[in-house]
Amino acid sequence: MAQNDHLTLQDEELGRKGKQRIDWAWRKMPVLQRVMQEWEKTQPLKDIRIAACLHISAKTANLARVLKAGGARLVLCASNPLSTQDDIAAALNVVYGIPTYARRGVDNDTYYRQIHAALDSEPQLTIDDGADLVTTLHEKRPAQVGQVIGGTEETTTGVIRLRAMAKDGALKYPVVAVNDALTKHLFDNRYGTGQSTMDGILRATNYLLAGAVFVVIGYGWCGRGIAARARGLGARVIVVEVNPFKALEALMDGYGVSDMKTAAAQADFIVTATGDIHAVGKEHIPYLKDGVILANAGHFNVEIDISELEAQAVSRRIVKDNVEEFLMPDGRRIFLLGEGRLVNLACGEGHPCEVMDLSFTNQALSAAWLVSMHGRLQPTVYKVPPEIDERVARMKLDAYGVKIEELTDEQRRYLTSWEAGT
Repeated sequence: MAQNDHLTLQDEELGRKGKQRIDWAWRKMPVLQRVMQEWEKTQPLKDIRIAACLHISAKTANLARVLKAGGARLVLCASNPLSTQDDIAAALNVVYGIPTYARRGVDNDTYYRQIHAALDSEPQLTIDDGADLVTTLHEKRPAQVGQVIGGTEETTTGVIRLRAMAKDGALKYPVVAVNDALTKHLFDNRYGTGQSTMDGILRATNYLLAGAVFVVIGYGWCGRGIAARARGLGARVIVVEVNPFKALEALMDGYGVSDMKTAAAQADFIVTATGDIHAVGKEHIPYLKDGVILANAGHFNVEIDISELEAQAVSRRIVKDNVEEFLMPDGRRIFLLGEGRLVNLACGEGHPCEVMDLSFTNQALSAAWLVSMHGRLQPTVYKVPPEIDERVARMKLDAYGVKIEELTDEQRRYLTSWEAGT
């Protein structure tokens, strides 16, 4: 057993099952495969200590393998208590020899003990999904911050937190906002979240979406993807937004648009994708229909006000795996999926391998870029370098066997000149 084995999974049989799933995912991650082939020779992360706080899934395991192949000394912990897949955590520990502090369903105290166990490795790079690792490092272990070269952040929520830290002068090392890469938010957030959110809801409920009223709160890239997939399954989609431009876009995309109280009274399903607290709040609960399904697609379990839901209910009970019933005084039943955590991971397997191939290649290449730029960056949030973003897109197209057109010299000159007119 490893040190801190109470925070890890060391089951060899479980690890073998996890390896099968990791291998299955690897088949559909050709861009990461290409990076691994390069890095086994070039070793851009040789002896760099990395702590990564991520959803422990088969796709994440393949990112971990690539980082290790590039020479990194890697330690993992979970970025969400309900997103860990125990067979994958076991495989990372016992098959691949990558210390992984994660178990599904741990309490909040254990979750943070696992983060601290990862930070005991004294990382030089951080890879984060939600910024819990970075904020814990800054708030609880400030003496370690000086040895960190930089970090990467995967999510919208995490980038918001990090930009707030940078604005307040609290961020002490450079972080690359992987979430803002075009090959991340245009594809992972839209197609990945769209498909995996539907998958999580259907696994948990086995209910029909065709003909149902499906409310999406938030019309960012994640909300766009969820709305599109719900409409594709035959649902009648209503979008709730606070941003007038996004609301207008949703309207012109053909969706109903309304305020939350109006939508709540009609909804059979409600999915939050805002990155903010209480998108379904105290004032909305009295309007919810009997039998409504509530799910969250945002990173943290704060988008649905669960404590207020419980306060207004006369009883709360689990009615099936990943489904809780809140019985209201007037007899209405409100159902919450996955404890209000990320429904795609709490109730499903997360994003498809193909989109995580893009996002995790951005993570890996951005980590190597940070090492190459050591000492030349300020402690703020950076975009993924455009050349990395474009390289990832081109490698993915190549993996699909797709060729695209190239500009001629004449066309390039035209696009960069002012002399030519009508």
